[in-house]
Amino acid sequence: MPYVNIKITREGATGEQKAALIKGVTDLLVDVLNKTPATTVVVIDEVDMEHWGIGGLPVEEYRKSLSS
Repeated sequence: MPYVNIKITREGATGEQKAALIKGVTDLLVDVLNKTPATTVVVIDEVDMEHWGIGGLPVEEYRKSLSS
């Protein structure tokens, strides 16, 4: 039983977008690994921005550094 955990920052992903992620990941596992969709689990965790860091910086600061 495949288990996939997707973590995204909490920035307002819609239910439709999350459903597309779940379907896309499930389809990928079917296509690449021949897994059964009925036993494929996909979990999406939304993480508050202040709990996410990239390159030693909080994500908001990191993004600002890219646009500078």
